[in-house]
Formats: sequence, structure tokens, C-alpha cells
Amino acid sequence: MANINVSLQILPRVPDERIYEVVDKVIAYIASTGVKYEVGPMETTMEGELDELLEIVKKAQNICIEEGASRVLSVVKIDYKPEGVTMNEKIGKYRK
Repeated sequence: MANINVSLQILPRVPDERIYEVVDKVIAYIASTGVKYEVGPMETTMEGELDELLEIVKKAQNICIEEGASRVLSVVKIDYKPEGVTMNEKIGKYRK
């Protein structure tokens, strides 16, 4: 299967002073998987195969719960086309 993009915005229900700490653990996990990813101010976008990226999304939920979140709200966006789609084709012209 061709590479696709999945964007994940994760909002763990933890005390305000812990939100960044928990989100940082999710981002560290994403980095450990070896998929191509970019962190933005509102979400993290990943590039890879759909099944692998959806497993990462599932694990991200569990990380938040393991960190004490009573609930996790996530927004997931998937950009798919059969021949594949890359982050670079969408935003490469904006990079310096």
C-alpha cells in the first residue's frame, strides 16, 4: 500500500499543568516508531501505511490513559489516495 498522511490531535483529560507532558510522551512514542512525522502547534502529521499509522493512533490513546488521563479526545485526519500522498508534495514549496 502507498504512503498516506494521518494527522493526530490528542487532548488528554489531565490537569492543565500536565497536558504538555503527556502530549510530549505521545510525540516521543511517534518518534520511536520510525515513521516520518512533523509536529505542528495543533497536531502531529505522520506519513506511512494506513494500518501502521492507525496502530500508532491506538497506542497514543493508551499512553494518555497510562499517564493518568481519565478520558482522551482525539481528532484524526486521513489523507488517502491510491497512488500515495506525501507531506512534501503538500507543503514542500513553503519550506526554506
